[in-house]
Amino acid sequence: MTSRPAPAAYPGRVMATEQRHEPPIRRLARISARSREAFRGFGGALTTPATPGAPLLAEASSRWVRLLPYVVAVAFVSALLPSTVNVLTHDYGVNAALAGALATAQTAPLLLAVSRPLQAWWVIFTADVLGALPLLASDGAHADLWPWTPPVVVGYCALMVALGLRESRRALFGVWLATGVAGFVLEIFRPDGDTSVHTLLLVLSGVLLLLTSAVRSRGDAQRRLVEQETISEAERSRRTLLEERARIARELHDVVAHHMSVITVQADSAPYRIPDLPDAAREEFTSIAASARESLAEMRRLLSVLRSDGSEGERAPQPGLDRVQQLVEATVRAGVPAELSLAADLGDVPQAVDLSAYRIVQEALANIVRHAPGASTRVSVRASDDGWLTVLVVNGPGAEAGSGVERGAAGTGHGLVGMRERVRLTGGSLDTGPLPDGGFRVAARLPLTADPAPEPDPEPAP
Repeated sequence: MTSRPAPAAYPGRVMATEQRHEPPIRRLARISARSREAFRGFGGALTTPATPGAPLLAEASSRWVRLLPYVVAVAFVSALLPSTVNVLTHDYGVNAALAGALATAQTAPLLLAVSRPLQAWWVIFTADVLGALPLLASDGAHADLWPWTPPVVVGYCALMVALGLRESRRALFGVWLATGVAGFVLEIFRPDGDTSVHTLLLVLSGVLLLLTSAVRSRGDAQRRLVEQETISEAERSRRTLLEERARIARELHDVVAHHMSVITVQADSAPYRIPDLPDAAREEFTSIAASARESLAEMRRLLSVLRSDGSEGERAPQPGLDRVQQLVEATVRAGVPAELSLAADLGDVPQAVDLSAYRIVQEALANIVRHAPGASTRVSVRASDDGWLTVLVVNGPGAEAGSGVERGAAGTGHGLVGMRERVRLTGGSLDTGPLPDGGFRVAARLPLTADPAPEPDPEPAP
């Protein structure tokens, strides 16, 4: 036979065994520390209201809804105060003065529960526990319930509703636990022949706290969801605005870069094109060319920040009013009967205005295709003698059933954000809105000169 090795020969196994089997004293100390921490948490929750001073239903928009908790509290106090006095005096044979004091302490704090339910619970709970002591010596003919009278049960349940709608879950569990402990302690002193109701109150209070807490949690979740949706919509609008501004900045770079390049070429070639040019003029043209090249370099550096996603710039020329006819034809192919009224001679249209007018017509037609398919559409572009370019896009109600315009759907409005930014860039004005017949109108006025005539009153909607 072989003898089993001594434990000392396997120190690693001995250490593992020692780690697995914790000494009982240390385990008890750890459990005691956790218990003290839990009780301290309950104590803090029971002494610190979640929302001190805020009345129930204070967030309601209607004044009558905000007053409803006070009306209910007054009704409960008006009903429970005399009934408690009557039960204590007639059923339990308690002195009238003592019965009045107990009834007041057990019911009047319900008025406080509207705004401070946790403080009201401390008053009512203490009054209910102390109110059980006079019942020990009661000799009334109907003194058969212990330790709570029927009015106490009703008032306590009403208090649980106020607590569940306001306080934290830890505080609610502490209230329910205190109610159970007090009931079981008083059960020890139950007189012979009395019927115990502490289990009934414990179950009712637990159910009410659970239900009202669930209702409050659902309401809080809905409010947070609405707030998050509001924040998300604001962020989407802000992102759309920034994207549109970045796009405008890139297009503006192409417009301004052309002019700056022309200035650079003219300044560099001036000494060769103009004979007998003085030296001072040559130096001035050289300085102009250097400044123009430096400005172009700065613009390209700024543009590289806007194009931080690594996208390359467009090589094709930027579109203008000469391509509006193509937009209208594409819209007609998409199923929207559109008509174009484009002035034959618009004169010298600045590039920024030319590009902005094209983008406004493009976005307006895209919105019609999305929200009012099949709607009759009219596009008008004309220049006035007072130095303004008028762009008008008007559509009727959608011809297809359930279209966005017929339903009155306003959409997100992100397309209008880009229009307003472009109009602001050129110093013009934009007028958009629905029409009485269910259609929509987009009217933009863009300046053709640096100092146009004062803008007249807006045209009435057709």
